Amino acid sequence: MNNGETSTSMVKKYRPLAVAAGIGSILGSGIIVGLSATITVWQNGLGLTNSQVGIISGALTFAIAIGSLLAGQITKSFGLVKSFNWLNLIYAIGALICVFSNNYIMLLIGVIITGLASGADLPISLTVVSHDAPDDKTSASLVSSTQIFWQIGVFMSYVCAFIVSKMAGASGASGARIVFSILAIFALITWAWRTFSTKFRAFHEEGEQRRIDREAASQTTEKVSIKTVFAGANKGRFMAFFFSILIFYVCWNLLANTFGQFQTFTLVQAHASQSFATGAGIVLNFISLLATMAFASVAGGKYRNKFFLVGITVQFLAMLGLAMSSHSLWPIVITIGCYNIGNNIAGEAMYKVWTQEAFPVEVRASVQGFINGFSRVCCGLFALITPALVVPSAIRNTMFGFAAIVFISFVAGLTMMRLEKKHGINNF
Repeated sequence: MNNGETSTSMVKKYRPLAVAAGIGSILGSGIIVGLSATITVWQNGLGLTNSQVGIISGALTFAIAIGSLLAGQITKSFGLVKSFNWLNLIYAIGALICVFSNNYIMLLIGVIITGLASGADLPISLTVVSHDAPDDKTSASLVSSTQIFWQIGVFMSYVCAFIVSKMAGASGASGARIVFSILAIFALITWAWRTFSTKFRAFHEEGEQRRIDREAASQTTEKVSIKTVFAGANKGRFMAFFFSILIFYVCWNLLANTFGQFQTFTLVQAHASQSFATGAGIVLNFISLLATMAFASVAGGKYRNKFFLVGITVQFLAMLGLAMSSHSLWPIVITIGCYNIGNNIAGEAMYKVWTQEAFPVEVRASVQGFINGFSRVCCGLFALITPALVVPSAIRNTMFGFAAIVFISFVAGLTMMRLEKKHGINNF
């Protein structure tokens, strides 16, 4: 990097790459919320049974988990850049199968293909961003900014859900087909942009050259792999990183997934109307987007850890607040709003940055893919009992339990911050 180029200018230069990676996050959240919002439309249009609806929803969850777990193997087989370029085409094919599906099996196949591609794309996209970024500060800023796109995808899906609700009487699941057509179009545009951009090709080549130069400077002759990282000379360091991040993310995701899936359910259980609960969801999601943008602005600087401590404290207090106000609607709305702020300041964006900083670029997709996949399996299993935990009679004790989960994630996060300081990963 030239001396005249500031960190801000480098972030600006590489911003298009982060946007291309971030659209993958839009597609990831879009397929999850999009299917959830349209599943009853598919059921009515295709004549699906309740059990078939359950299988399709569960298949998406586990397809995303499997895709995440296979991310490392995919990059090993096809190469990091080629995987980054072509996964969105596979996503588009799956979405288009859903668009043209006329029976249960065809819809199920389309959902599985889309889920596999979506699950693999997230860790691979983040690895490409950190691989191509010229320095750690730029990488942290770009990687954290991709979380903004996840929130945008959720917000867009809420809008699509509103459109679908207005088309509920249309025949043949027309509203749902429109939603999946939008996802397919976004995926095709992203595939073309990633694959044919000469700017991105230059970024990839420069990033690979920097990696080769670093490897030569360190006089490393052994090829970096999962085995050398977790069974090599520095295995204690990397295992500590891995388990700190894993515990933090699983705890965080259990709560985030619960509120993502059952926030409306919780509000309705507190005697809110369906329209109020949906409207509140849009407002609360907008609050989440602002919080994510606030964290992204400090992700590469000295205030990052302070933001984390504030965010995790707000989450803990929000859970206690929900426990204390478990039967009152407006206190629940306010505390969920506070939780959404803390959740996005000390949440997935921080997890993404930690994973990219802590591990060599050669294994980042594998490590993050495993953590993503394992976490989704845990969330999928936990979702089986969640409805029984958020009814009015149980929500008080549930929120005290959630507060304990937040505390565990705080300890894991604090451990990770100390490990980074100990090993000189950043100067915060």
